[in-house]
Amino acid sequence: MLQNQGREMMIVTSGAVAFGKQRLRHEILLSQSVRQALHSGQNQLKDMSLPVLEARACAAAGQSGLMALYEAMFTQYSTCTAQILVTNLDFHDDQKRRNLNSTLHELLRMNIVPIINTNDAVVPPPEPNSDLQGVNVISIKDNDSLAARLAVEMRADLLIALSDVEGLYDSPPGSDDAKLLDTFYPGDQQSITYGTKSRVGIGGMEAKVKAALWALQGGTSVVIANGTHPRVTGHVITDIVEGKKVGTFFSEVKPAGPTVEQQTEMARTAGRTLASLDSEQRSDIICALADLLTERKDEILTANKKDMELSVSTGRLSPAMLKRLSLSSSKLNSLSIGLRQIAVSSQESVGRVLSRTRVANNLELEQITVPIGVLLVIFESRPDCLPQQVSALAIASGNALLLKGGKEAANTNRILHELAQEALSIHGVKDAIQLVSTREEVEDLCRLEKTIDLIIPRGSSQLVRDIQRAAKGIPVLGHSEGICHVYVDHEASIDKAINIIRDSKCDYPAACNAMETLLVHRDLLRTPLFDQIIDMLRTEHVKIHAGPKFASYLTFSPSEVKSLRTEYGDLECCIEVVDSMHEAVDHIHKYGSSHTDVIVTENEETAEQFLQQLDSACVFWNASSRFADGYRFGLGAEVGISTARIHARGPVGLEGLLTTKWVLRGEGHTAADFSEQGSLKFLHENLPVAQPLPGRRTAS
Repeated sequence: MLQNQGREMMIVTSGAVAFGKQRLRHEILLSQSVRQALHSGQNQLKDMSLPVLEARACAAAGQSGLMALYEAMFTQYSTCTAQILVTNLDFHDDQKRRNLNSTLHELLRMNIVPIINTNDAVVPPPEPNSDLQGVNVISIKDNDSLAARLAVEMRADLLIALSDVEGLYDSPPGSDDAKLLDTFYPGDQQSITYGTKSRVGIGGMEAKVKAALWALQGGTSVVIANGTHPRVTGHVITDIVEGKKVGTFFSEVKPAGPTVEQQTEMARTAGRTLASLDSEQRSDIICALADLLTERKDEILTANKKDMELSVSTGRLSPAMLKRLSLSSSKLNSLSIGLRQIAVSSQESVGRVLSRTRVANNLELEQITVPIGVLLVIFESRPDCLPQQVSALAIASGNALLLKGGKEAANTNRILHELAQEALSIHGVKDAIQLVSTREEVEDLCRLEKTIDLIIPRGSSQLVRDIQRAAKGIPVLGHSEGICHVYVDHEASIDKAINIIRDSKCDYPAACNAMETLLVHRDLLRTPLFDQIIDMLRTEHVKIHAGPKFASYLTFSPSEVKSLRTEYGDLECCIEVVDSMHEAVDHIHKYGSSHTDVIVTENEETAEQFLQQLDSACVFWNASSRFADGYRFGLGAEVGISTARIHARGPVGLEGLLTTKWVLRGEGHTAADFSEQGSLKFLHENLPVAQPLPGRRTAS
């Protein structure tokens, strides 16, 4: 693929010896079986033993088979290949080096892929401990060193060394504390512990690292990655060339700050300390952050002004996105007030006893609330959500936080993060909130499944969908679409219907809880109520799209909708006709996104059936869909709205950032005490949580 894109590609391959070994073993078995069948009979075949095969003979027998395999594969892509066999001596002779260089350049010029291997049929056994002989010379003893030498000789831009592990680890892969290094610097060599060499080949990871460092000194970028089980899309080579975070990248330049993996570990460690603080101490931190927002507002607004000016000059953001990006003194004052409300309302949230059971005499079981752990929050163009909807709720719930903001708000996010850390430092937990400032791709962050416990996307539906696809090993709290419906029943009040539809669609069309589809009972067509609804939508400049059934009733209909599963996010909506409340429910189940759906009717029985049968996170009767909001629900700040069916659902506030654990207090009890032969019996007596054990917080 890369060759056909116009890139110049070379392959350094192994496999000739293994290929030849299979071939020679087959030949030897065949010849032995014939001889022994003639002399001893078939019963002696089981006693045959294979002689030790000499590597050079195997290489000679395997070269043709190896190249035949490559030619068969590349022919499928109309790509020509050429084989080149070299030895260490070819690089020591200047004339041979020039000839090799000339041959490779000529093949590349003709769009031919050179397939290079050491000439193992004639090469002597490798000398031990002779990998490096100075900066300008590397001894060719394996394919790693050969690839490094060729990369430097040909001034290659990139050397990809494929292994059977994900990349370079700081200790042998499979050991308990082994960590994959995304980037490796020459000065880090002493921190690496190498394991045993691979059962195939003669190099091992240590040889790869030495060859990689030598090529890096020669001006070639190097990546060591897994060629057997690619991590990202299944095309490891193209992923590396596209700059995706695959394997271990070798770099001579070490960044000033910590890596994102180190930031996550720092956040987790500090987060555990944050969770162990008293609720009053966590409230102190939130109040300190509230003070800083007003005391340092000039710094914040100056940084925000830079972001606004840059966004306006580039023209990348829509007017709606620019409005979200903008901060003002009044908005900062509102944020400060909101933080103080969170500080008060979040008292006793962590460590709260939800249930208590006396399992047996002197054996009591509690279920208590605890933080989830490390939260990754990815947000776009909304710097105001950093202090209130994210940081304050994380602090109140005792969670550590890894933040990834949009580059359009980089200056604003940086100052707000500094203020958050300043507030955290009053109780020694500064590192509990980390801001990712490196050029880390979102999909790379979503692969930190060993260190991140929950991802919370705050942005467009496209951002949420991308994160849900990328985060295969981490739960995602959010919704990818907000396709909200309002169903107007034939027994609806005219005034209620008009007000609810207007507010649901026109109050804030870009919101995820705005109405996108209006379902109308068939009996309302050509009635004053229906005419008033259409007139109101036209007055509010709402563009109407007709559903298939609605269009069939009209001689001249509005533009027919392309899809009934559309989130417009603007002053547009779809109108469709249904025959009954049950058909409305079926329509919503088929085309909705399980976000928020509304029924407008005066018939209580119809309304109750709708509320019970509809499977959405929020279901309303005679109320606007815009009520699906944490503030309107009385939850305080919210981190988002979830349409998931486990953990939190609907508007998610502080409670959605908590999980539970079980605590059992006994006096030397064992499971054997409760067996058939044991002396104790289970009681399983539920105790009121209002009677706390000494020193324990309980639910009110």
